[in-house]
Amino acid sequence: MGTKRENGSLYTKIEHKVATVEFGHPASNSFVAELLDRLTDELNKLSENQDITVIVLKSEGDKAFCGGASFDELMAITDLDEGKVFFSGFAKVINAMRNCKKIIIGRVQGKTVGGGVGLASACDYVFASVNASIRLSELSIGIAPLVIAPAVERKIGKAALAEMSLSPTEWKNAYWGKEKGLFAKVFSSQKELDKELEFFVQKLSTYNPDALSEWKKVLWEGTENWGQLLSERAAITGTLVLSEFTKNALSKFKK
Repeated sequence: MGTKRENGSLYTKIEHKVATVEFGHPASNSFVAELLDRLTDELNKLSENQDITVIVLKSEGDKAFCGGASFDELMAITDLDEGKVFFSGFAKVINAMRNCKKIIIGRVQGKTVGGGVGLASACDYVFASVNASIRLSELSIGIAPLVIAPAVERKIGKAALAEMSLSPTEWKNAYWGKEKGLFAKVFSSQKELDKELEFFVQKLSTYNPDALSEWKKVLWEGTENWGQLLSERAAITGTLVLSEFTKNALSKFKK
C-alpha cells in the first residue's frame, strides 16, 4: 500500500550494516520540496553513521519508481526565488548522494521520469526491473533537465543524454538503460530483482567500509564543482518554469 500523505513519506530501516531508505508519494512517487529536503537530510545523516556500510534507495509500491518533480508544486511556483528553491531540492539530493561516504545502491522497479532519472543516475550501482522504462520529459513542459544533466551524463554520456532529452515524449526501455550504463543489471521480475539485490548488498556490506568510502571518492572524481554548478542550474530552471510557455504546457499536461 502506498502512502496517502500529501508531503510524501520517507522511512529508513537499518539491518546488518545496510540502511534501506524508502520514499513514497501518492502521485507516482513524485517529489514535493519537503520530501527532497528530508531525503537530503537523511542521506547526510547516514553518511556519518558508523554502523552502516551500504545504503539502498528504493520507492514505495510496485508501479512507478519516481515521477520526478511534483506537478502541483511546479504549477504553484510564482516567482524566481520559489523556482530556485524548488529545483535546488534536486540539486541538494544529488550532491548529498555524491558526497555520501556510503555506496548507494538503487532499486528501480518501474517507470522513472525526469528528476527520478537524475536520482537513479546519482546511485553508485542500480538494479532495475524490466518495467523500469525511463524518460526525460522536461522539454515537453517548457523546461530542460538542467539540474540532473551532469548526473545523467556522467552515467550514460552526452550522446545518450541528447537522444533522451530531445525526444521527451518517448520512453526508453530498461535494456536501453542498461546498454547505456544507467542500470548495472535488469531483471525479468521484481521477485528476482529483490532476491539478487539482497544477495549483492549483503556481500557488499561485508567489505572494508574505509576501502568502499575511498573508492567512492575515486568514482566521483571530477564532480567537485557540482555544489555550485547544480545551484546555478536550479536558478536557470526556476526562470524557465515561470515562462508563459511553461505555464501553458503544465496546465495542458495537468488536464
